This record gives sequence, structure tokens and C-alpha cells, in this order.
Amino acid sequence: MKGSLLQRQVISERKKRRLVFYTLFVVAFLYIVVNLVGDNGLFKYLELRNKKISIEAEITLLIEENKRLRSQIEAFRGDPFYIEKQAREDLGLARPDEYIFEYEK
Repeated sequence: MKGSLLQRQVISERKKRRLVFYTLFVVAFLYIVVNLVGDNGLFKYLELRNKKISIEAEITLLIEENKRLRSQIEAFRGDPFYIEKQAREDLGLARPDEYIFEYEK
């Protein structure tokens, strides 16, 4: 009788330990899931990463455009033929003795 009582106590203690272990495991798992899905979680990280990539691409495009504009400014400052070319193409200007023919595309 004494042996079976001790055996039941041991089994009861094992069940309690398992219950505590599984409860802690479930609580820890829920905590991790909530942090991954929460306001500053995984989805926010992915959104910010995509935004960073698009901003970096935009910065690259702006840097290239800035280089192009700087070279255009230098051409305007030092090349009178470039100035004349731009005036003819962009503004449609001509010399007094010239005629301009425009074709529709």
C-alpha cells in the first residue's frame, strides 16, 4: 500500500512538472508570436525594409540626374555651341535668315 501511494505521488509530481513545462512553453511561444506580429514585429520590419530599398533606388536616380544636370550646367557655362543647340531644340529659335520646318510624328 505504501509503495503504490509513493508511486502515485511520483506520477502526480511528473504530471505537475509536465503541466508547468508545457504552460511555460505555450506562454513563451505566444510571447514570441505576439512580438513577431505586433506593431514593431516582423511585418513592420519587412515594410520598412521595402521602403528603404525604394528610397535607396530613388536616391540613386537622383544622384544620376544631379550628375547629368551638373554636366549640362558646365556645358552652358563654357560652350556657346551647346547654348545655341539648346536654344534651337528646346525653344525653337532660329537665326534671322533661317527657316524652321517642323514635321509631325
